[in-house]
Amino acid sequence: MERLQVQNSNNVNVSRSAAGSNWEAIRQSHDTSQTGKEHDEVDENDEDAKTETSAALSKSARLRQKRKTNQLNKYLAMDCEMVGVGFNGQEDMLARVSIVNKNGEIIIDKFVKPQEAVTDYRTSVSGIRPHDIENGEEFKDVQDEVVKLLQGKILVGHAIRNDLAVLHIKHPYSHIRDTARYKPLCRLVANGRTPSLKRLSQAILGQEIQTGEHNSVEDARAAMHIYNRLSKDWEAYLRKHQHRKL
Repeated sequence: MERLQVQNSNNVNVSRSAAGSNWEAIRQSHDTSQTGKEHDEVDENDEDAKTETSAALSKSARLRQKRKTNQLNKYLAMDCEMVGVGFNGQEDMLARVSIVNKNGEIIIDKFVKPQEAVTDYRTSVSGIRPHDIENGEEFKDVQDEVVKLLQGKILVGHAIRNDLAVLHIKHPYSHIRDTARYKPLCRLVANGRTPSLKRLSQAILGQEIQTGEHNSVEDARAAMHIYNRLSKDWEAYLRKHQHRKL
């Protein structure tokens, strides 16, 4: 009689004659084992495929997140708090600078060490007290950080040229969105005169700000939220009047 060899789960060779009536059960057990092995191999292949797909999706997700972050940080709003120096504190000196992104998330909020003797902290408006700036960061370090951050960005603010002046930096006029100088907004809220940020926030956002000491983060956010509310019309207006300063 022909001797058929099969391999059981314990890797022991068993002949058909030796196995007797148990041979069929052993053969079926072997077939099941082989099928299970093949199934495991397929599962492993499926897992590899899933891993590759997941990696690809993760890369795509990372790219989407990067684009989203870049868009958020393409538009930045800045506001500064100043203290007075010189005779009667009439000259401005930077004491705090705050920058937020399009969502109002804080990018920078730093106190700045005074470069000369402060003669008026203007606390009732600026909110600045001696201990705030005594241990602040060096002006040059903050200035360099702001310049680097604003490179190529759309800068939003209220009377932003005052903030740029106290930082001793410049920004391309075409990249500035100033809520104090956007003519349709000035006409709407202040009959063509320069409106205060407080008045704009109340009129456009329905929010009350600057009820006491000013906060540069709050003011930067207010300017950004106003721009966001009007951005579509604002940008269309700029394209139409791009040959003139607004």
